[in-house]
Amino acid sequence: MGESKGILAAGGNGEGHGLDQLSYAGHIFVDRDQTVRVPDSNNHRVMKWKKDEKEGIVVAGGQDKGNSLTQLSSSCGISVCQSGATQGYVIIFENTDENHCNSLHYPAGLSFDRENNLYVVKYEDHQA
Repeated sequence: MGESKGILAAGGNGEGHGLDQLSYAGHIFVDRDQTVRVPDSNNHRVMKWKKDEKEGIVVAGGQDKGNSLTQLSSSCGISVCQSGATQGYVIIFENTDENHCNSLHYPAGLSFDRENNLYVVKYEDHQA
């Protein structure tokens, strides 16, 4: 607040897979403590940087590209639910079979409201 110049909050050490690097960062989420979370698309992970830290922490993925609970595949968006969960689980997935109510093809954006309802933009389906 009140700053006249921008500051580097995450990455900044060239493209790569180090804890101080990003490779095609996506959307950003900043919480009340000014902790930054950002998807690192080419590294198939989500990184978290606490205020003034020089290296990030892998908070999701980071186990190469895949579809297990410890893997991501080119994530580009992020939203954080403040419920305090310590383990992730699949609630929606990419699938072109329209018979699945929780399937998505190219999800492009997501957000939670105050009641923790999830909203998702379905890029190729032209829906939100």
